[in-house]
Amino acid sequence: MTAEDPRGPAPEQPDRPGLEPPEPTASDLLAEALGGAARRAGLDPSAEASTGHVVWHAMGGWRGVAESVLPGLAFIVLYTVSDQNLVVSLAGSVGLAVVFTVIRLVQRSPATAAFGGLVAAGVAAGLALFTGRGEDNFVPGLITNAVYGTAFLVSALVGWSLIGLAVGFLMNEGVAWRADRRKRRVFFWLALAWAALFYVRLAVQYPLYLAGADAVATLGTLKLIMGLPLFAPLVAVTWLAVRALYPRPAA
Repeated sequence: MTAEDPRGPAPEQPDRPGLEPPEPTASDLLAEALGGAARRAGLDPSAEASTGHVVWHAMGGWRGVAESVLPGLAFIVLYTVSDQNLVVSLAGSVGLAVVFTVIRLVQRSPATAAFGGLVAAGVAAGLALFTGRGEDNFVPGLITNAVYGTAFLVSALVGWSLIGLAVGFLMNEGVAWRADRRKRRVFFWLALAWAALFYVRLAVQYPLYLAGADAVATLGTLKLIMGLPLFAPLVAVTWLAVRALYPRPAA
């Protein structure tokens, strides 16, 4: 037993700000994840960069464009010239994704994008081989469009735009943007624009998926056309809108 303090128990100390950091909320964690992804893609509103540079960086430069386009293009070409030989087409597509990943590893450059493309190509190829249907190679992309479109739409409708969360983290203002009517309105419409992009892709590509093997080449072609060519302009619009909300201070 320990001797009791004759002065009695010590009074409880009131909480003093700054002693312990507050526990991060779900919105803080989501904003940090979104902001980190945006910064890695070169979409930091506080950075000194032109719109063209930002869009090109977000696309990954020439390497990013090649990694995004060539595997899908190889699948379409091989599927067409090989008389719909699924194994040959998938081998060419996944093989290119493997080559891009190995090149990044050898050059010790960030391989996150290449690994992501490789995993996506592998999953899609595995599903198509399992079912024996070439159109099933596009199922993961259809699911991705549905999930992303819904996430952006719901975030806008509930007043917690994913664009706003990312920008708030990048600009070190947290969720203070929700108290600014102008920012809240801009982030609302930007989230709707991104939701529309994913839903338009889904609306065009899903009927072709249902059409079966005869529409595989058309489906693959439209997937490429609705990929970077639609992504890049929307990145530019988003960047310009956010920069208008957060103008750079005068020199």
